[in-house]
Amino acid sequence: MKRVYGLSIPETLEEVCDPQRVALVVYDMQVGILNQIKNGNQITQQVLKVLTAARAAEVRVFFSRHLSLPKELMGMFQFRVAMAWQRVDSPDQVNPWFLRDTPGFQIVPELAPRPSEGVFDKLTISAFEGTWLDFAFRDCGINAFIIVGIATEIGIEPTARHGADLGYIPVLLTDACGAGNEEAAKRSVESLKFTGDALITDTETICDVLRKRSGLRNA
Repeated sequence: MKRVYGLSIPETLEEVCDPQRVALVVYDMQVGILNQIKNGNQITQQVLKVLTAARAAEVRVFFSRHLSLPKELMGMFQFRVAMAWQRVDSPDQVNPWFLRDTPGFQIVPELAPRPSEGVFDKLTISAFEGTWLDFAFRDCGINAFIIVGIATEIGIEPTARHGADLGYIPVLLTDACGAGNEEAAKRSVESLKFTGDALITDTETICDVLRKRSGLRNA
C-alpha cells in the first residue's frame, strides 16, 4: 500500500478487496437474460461462488436489474435500441422483454438477494447512470467494486469504465461474467486490460482473497 498526501493507494488485489471498502455488483442476473446465453447455468454457479464468499466476508452486495418500460412510456432511443436488439423493422413489433413483475425480469432464484442487500432497476447500460449506486458507494466509503453477471460486452464493460471515471477501482471476474457474443466479450476484456483502470481476475482468486481478508479481520 503506497501512501502520499494522507492517501492510501491500494496496488494489489488483496489491498483493493478490503471488505470494508469494496462492494460486489451482481449485474443483470435475471431469468430473461440468462435464458439468452448458452452457458447460463455455468455463469450462475460462478456468480453464486463469488456471492457466497462476499457474504461470508461481509462485503456489501448490490444487484442490478434491467427494466423495460411499457411501450406507452418508451421514447425514441428506447424504441430504436429495442428494434435493433429484437431485429424487427417497426416499433409496432417491439416487445418489452423486462417489464416489472414479469417472470423474465426477476433475478434467478439461486442468487436471491437478502434483505440486507441492495437491488436497483435501470433503463441504461451502465449500472451507475440514472441509479443510486454511486451515492450508496460514496456514503458507505466504498472505493472499489467487484463485478460479475451478464453481459461482458454489453453492460459490464461500460459499467467498469463508468465506475473508473467516478473514481472507483473495478475488479472484473472473467469466468463469472457471461456473454452473448464471446468474441465481443474478449475484445471488451482486452480493452479494459489495455486501459489499465480495472483489475482482471477470476472466481477462484477473488474467493481466496475474500476468505483471507475475512480471516484477518476476524482475527
